Amino acid sequence: MTVPYPSPRTALPHSYPFLLIDRILDLDEGKRIVCLKNVTINEEFFQGHFKDNPVMPGSLIIEAMAQTSGLMIVKEKSSMAYLGKIKDAKFRKMVVPGDQLIITSSLIDKFPPFYTFEVIASVGSEIVSEAEIILSLS
Repeated sequence: MTVPYPSPRTALPHSYPFLLIDRILDLDEGKRIVCLKNVTINEEFFQGHFKDNPVMPGSLIIEAMAQTSGLMIVKEKSSMAYLGKIKDAKFRKMVVPGDQLIITSSLIDKFPPFYTFEVIASVGSEIVSEAEIILSLS
């Protein structure tokens, strides 16, 4: 019997409108996680970014990448995971309403309380963003 993945809604401390992960698609505990973010025109940030050309802000793509990474260590955390550092962030393509953002995070280093992840965000087969993200547990 397959155990269902935890819901981002219950596993993360975020709530609407700042919960940016809709579903966990795949999880190899302690190694890799793949999550989905459906990007819809109803997102509040599209009202002003940009009015006639809606684009998901890069900072929110990074936040979705951090939330995905946090979901991988949710069982290990004693209290909260905080974004500690963003390294080598690259934005290759705009994310727009109607896109399905697939975020893949791989744990590359663990030195508690710090966890380092290599994270890639894609739409279809195209990479739209990538970064190394360090989370700190407190």
